[in-house]
Amino acid sequence: REGVQYDPPPRRLLLLNSAEPFPQPKTHNKQTSNMSDDDQKINLLSREGDVYEVALSVARMSKLVDESVDDEDTSAISDIPLPNVKGIVLAKIIEYCQHYQTEPMTEITTPLPSVKLEEIVQQWYCDFVKVENVMLFELVTAANYMNIQPLLDLTCLAVSVMIKGKSADEIRKIFNISNDFSPEEEAQVREENKWCEDAANQQS
Repeated sequence: REGVQYDPPPRRLLLLNSAEPFPQPKTHNKQTSNMSDDDQKINLLSREGDVYEVALSVARMSKLVDESVDDEDTSAISDIPLPNVKGIVLAKIIEYCQHYQTEPMTEITTPLPSVKLEEIVQQWYCDFVKVENVMLFELVTAANYMNIQPLLDLTCLAVSVMIKGKSADEIRKIFNISNDFSPEEEAQVREENKWCEDAANQQS
């Protein structure tokens, strides 16, 4: 891509369609045949330089990736650098996108019908966001960066449910941040997440 230089050291190619949760490195080979998006493979490069080979149809869930793909030459594997996404986070995102192909997540709309995730999206997606806070926050950031709207909606909802009804001090402990917010900024954060509290009030 013009204006972007990304040439990491020898990379590890991770095939996420393998049965293994953490696939072994594989040699990077180009493919040169006419294939559909389901058959065509694309390489997503993590911050560490790891290469995750996924189906183009899966990768296109990311608008960032979709806009980066050279539609005029889909016969060769494209390398899409994602320098803002850690490998462990990227693997989790690809897991989400792959599952979405077989079971699209129920759209999250407001006002919320409930504050219980199980009553908003399918169980698989509820389990998907049952991760450590650090991972959840990194998923939010990565979903925003890669422009994957369903994943961003899900992770933001999970965070909103997590902090619902919490005091400012409790929220800072959850996010492991210092008290850098002014009273005005704290009020703004509350206002931005008011939709989640409103949904809770509707259920009470």
